[in-house]
Amino acid sequence: MTNPSRLPTESKTIVFIHGLFQNPESWNEWKKYFETKGYTCYTPAYPYHDGNPADLRKTINPKLAELTFGQVIDSLASFIDKLPEKPILIGHSMGGLAVQKLISMNKGVLGVCIDAAPPKGIFSLKWSFLKANLPTVNPLKGNSVCLPTVKWFHYAFCNTMTMEQTEIEFNKFVVPESRNIPRSSTKADGYIDFKKPHNPLLFIAGEKDHIIPSSLNKKNFNAYKDINSKKDFKEFAGRTHYICGQQNWQEVADYILGWVKINNNC
Repeated sequence: MTNPSRLPTESKTIVFIHGLFQNPESWNEWKKYFETKGYTCYTPAYPYHDGNPADLRKTINPKLAELTFGQVIDSLASFIDKLPEKPILIGHSMGGLAVQKLISMNKGVLGVCIDAAPPKGIFSLKWSFLKANLPTVNPLKGNSVCLPTVKWFHYAFCNTMTMEQTEIEFNKFVVPESRNIPRSSTKADGYIDFKKPHNPLLFIAGEKDHIIPSSLNKKNFNAYKDINSKKDFKEFAGRTHYICGQQNWQEVADYILGWVKINNNC
C-alpha cells in the first residue's frame, strides 16, 4: 500500500475547523492572516452553529441537543468534497480531533491539531481535565443543550486571563453546545486507526491548558505508530486552551505557516 504521507502535497486551500462552544467567528483573525499569505480559507460551521454567537445564546436551536460527533464529521466531509482541491486542515479542540478523523479519511493533504480533543481510547486522569470536561458530558444532564458560564469558560479556556477579559471573549465568541458531540467522540465516532499510514500531522499544545492538558496532546501524538508517516509536536509555553485567541496568537500562526510550507509543495 502506498503511504499517503509520501505523496506530493500541493494545496493553497485551508479549512479551519472550530471546537466546542465556538463557531466560525473564532477563526476571523486566523482567516485574515492566512489569506494575506496567499491561501484561500474556509471556516465551515458545525450544524446549528452558524450565526452571531450572542443570537445563538439567546435563541437555542432544539435540534442542537441531538448533534453527534459523527454528524459533525459527515457535514465537514461533505463540505470538503465540494472544494476544488483537497485542503490543508487546521482545527482547534474538538476541531483538532475532527482534523485527525478527516485525515484518516484522506480528506486533507496536511492536518494541524491545536489543543486537540483526544480520539477514542486516549484519556487523562489530570484533575483539570476531569473538572473542565465533566460539566459538559455529565450523563445526569441528559440531552439538554449546554450553555456554559463565564466562570467555567475562565477555568477551561482562559485561565491565565482576568475574569473581565474572559467575559469579553465569552460575549464575543461562546455559543451553546451539544453534550452528545463530546460523548460520542469517546466512542466509535472518535475511533482512529493509529497503525494506518496518514498524511502529515502537526500537534500543538498549550503548556497551561486545563481542559486538554499538554500531556494529553503528547499522548495523542505518541499513539500514531506508522513510522513512515510524518508527525510533529510543539508545545507553546504559557498558552491555555484559548491559544488561538490569546495574546500573541500570531506566534502560533507563524509556526503553523512555517510547518505547512515545509510539508506542502506550494
